[in-house]
Amino acid sequence: MASDQERIRERIKELLKKPGNGNCADCGVADPEWASYTLGVFMCHSCSGLHRNIAQISKVKSLLLDPWSSSEVEFIGSVGNIAAKAKYEQIVPAFYYRPTSKDCILLRDQWIRAKYERKEFMFVERQEPYSAGYREGCLLKRGRDNGQYLSRKFILTEREGVLKYFNKHDAREPKAIMKISNVNATFQPAKIGVPHGLQITYLKDNSTRNIFVYHEDGKEMVDWFNAIRAARYHYLQVAFPGASNSELLPKLTRNYIKEGYMEKTGPKHTEGFKKRWFTMDERRLMYFKDPLDAYARGEVFIGSKENSYSVLPYLPPNVQGTHWPFGITIVTPDRKFLFACETEEDQKSWMAAFQIVINRPMLPREYAVEAYFKRKP
Repeated sequence: MASDQERIRERIKELLKKPGNGNCADCGVADPEWASYTLGVFMCHSCSGLHRNIAQISKVKSLLLDPWSSSEVEFIGSVGNIAAKAKYEQIVPAFYYRPTSKDCILLRDQWIRAKYERKEFMFVERQEPYSAGYREGCLLKRGRDNGQYLSRKFILTEREGVLKYFNKHDAREPKAIMKISNVNATFQPAKIGVPHGLQITYLKDNSTRNIFVYHEDGKEMVDWFNAIRAARYHYLQVAFPGASNSELLPKLTRNYIKEGYMEKTGPKHTEGFKKRWFTMDERRLMYFKDPLDAYARGEVFIGSKENSYSVLPYLPPNVQGTHWPFGITIVTPDRKFLFACETEEDQKSWMAAFQIVINRPMLPREYAVEAYFKRKP
């Protein structure tokens, strides 16, 4: 005869088979093994840890390891992920970033807090910090030369179509003006070295400029991030009036295809190989002396195979100089670029990243970028 706990375990297994319950309610990863017996949602182990940050609202248990009462199981059975989503995600703005299991802890933590603690997607007035079209505040910005983080005033205005920052809080003229049309933001806590670190990039004279910012308050940083996404969304709606959300949303902000160290040599292939930090951003391969440099030392445009771009997993014979053992050659219509990786795993990873870009047909706007690179001295 089955015990009460055995019957409860069987009931839990049945509930996991119901539509919506087979994925984490918060990050979407498959096969959740935890649940909140106060919210009635099923979640993964990682998100269950974040629910503990709001223990006054969400109390979690392991579906496999913890004992469950009949009333608790009855409650999670009466709610479930689909019903909870309908309640807590009623009015998520289209531009609002919905994190996945691959995103940083800050984005996932603030998504969970926004849903269940602050109930931002049940009451539209609670979305004003990132939906108003204007945002002003202070962020700690890394100095370009000395690496120190100092408080700087930032203003985002959709009406002017810019994000700008001021070196002094009472300054009239901004230190930099970033056009919403080409700004990007991506969380980089490991690279920047602070949990809430955000990398903002924009084009200045058609070259990429990086700034690195953070704020001690996680909500503040995620609100800035979503305010930038909102501004980008509204700009793109005007720029591409016939485009659907499925076309626009991937363009709001982007993570880099790949980053990491490689060695490179110069255009004559006779210079010594030097270790550089590389960032693959869309079709721009940028290299920096230091990962937190404001400007790239150089940029390489990588087009598509239809336009005579290719990548090879080796260096040409008789390449001079000492270098890491695993070579890569990028072939463009004009010249070859030579790189070297420290490990075979790094080589394969970079090869895969370059192949993704080369296999993708070029967009009309990318031909203009390619033409600019060809004109560069």
